[in-house]
Amino acid sequence: MDVFLNILKAVLYGIVEGITEWLPVSSTGHLILVEDLVKFNFSDSFMEMFRVVIQLGAIMAVVILYFHKLNPFSPKKSPVGKKKTWDMWFKVIVACVPAGIIGILFDDKIDSAFYNAWVVSATLIIYGVLFIILENHHVKPKIHNINQMSYKYALAIGAFQVLALIPGTSRSGATILGAVFLGASRAVSAEFSFFLSIPVMFGASLIKIVKSGLGFTGTEWTALFVGMLIAFVVSIFAIKYLMAYIKNHDFKAFGYYRIILGVVVLAYFITKTFAFA
Repeated sequence: MDVFLNILKAVLYGIVEGITEWLPVSSTGHLILVEDLVKFNFSDSFMEMFRVVIQLGAIMAVVILYFHKLNPFSPKKSPVGKKKTWDMWFKVIVACVPAGIIGILFDDKIDSAFYNAWVVSATLIIYGVLFIILENHHVKPKIHNINQMSYKYALAIGAFQVLALIPGTSRSGATILGAVFLGASRAVSAEFSFFLSIPVMFGASLIKIVKSGLGFTGTEWTALFVGMLIAFVVSIFAIKYLMAYIKNHDFKAFGYYRIILGVVVLAYFITKTFAFA
């Protein structure tokens, strides 16, 4: 019975991860609530790894949906097309450098210092307000294709991605916010954010797997696989929804949603703190 319940919980985690990884609303903000309300009967070391590695399922959705665009070896592409694809990948790598360096050096310290309801609430609200301000002052975009980006521009977006190391910020939220602020269209900002997630999440997952030691039970590995699979399937729909949505809408709705969620998270944990005081 416990095994079945843990699998159901993994399904729930996968659904939440698949939706919130791509929408700029913070997967951490949602998962911190889910973790408090729906607890696994697993070790802390496994859960620390699970929170990160479950994202691999979501990342594979990007790889599948954008496989042709991401593939520099595609026989359907001309030499010029292949060169543009390599150029795009080099920009992605450049943009990953800032967060990669900071993440490797300070991963454990950031988690221990900032992974809590208070920080998550604050970042949810702050970036929600920033999204609204940005859209209220949004200027006509100058970049309508990733190939129009310079390497300096890609590095600047990477600097915004560093902000996402603070839980509750949202990796997609930080990079989309930064790209739009720097002059990219919403569609380009979202796509570049998707592509940045591939090396970032694979790298973060590898670090967590190596640090975890892999000494987990069969039930724990099953829960991880189920969570990743559900995250993959749900991500397919979430990505398609976001790209269709931003064709005719701005990001204000996500800003308001972040503020509301931040208040809910804050109120929930304040109430809980006083209830057990």
